[in-house]
Amino acid sequence: MKCDLADKHCKPCEGGVDPLSSGAANALLGTLHRDWRLVENGRTISREFTFPAYSRSLGFANAVAWIAITEGHHPDMLVSYGRCVVNYTTHAIGGLSDNDFICAAKVDRLIADDN
Repeated sequence: MKCDLADKHCKPCEGGVDPLSSGAANALLGTLHRDWRLVENGRTISREFTFPAYSRSLGFANAVAWIAITEGHHPDMLVSYGRCVVNYTTHAIGGLSDNDFICAAKVDRLIADDN
């Protein structure tokens, strides 16, 4: 049985490890919703979400914040009317780690449950 990334939990990262290779990052990106993109020279994954109202954008941002607090891994978010952009990177290593993809998968599941 395949283990879904959303079923995993983040591990603390204080640095001292290398970021994921380009190949590993692309492989994990393939497990996420097709709207996730590698940006910042492959150091960040990003997805834009759209909503019919500001209140929905804020509700979504709060749900993503809950995932961040629960997992101890925090995205950068831009919240505006009808829109929320979520960016994951592991600042301590200057690139991507498994934690970024685990949290992105949890966000994907959040949206899937919303439909």
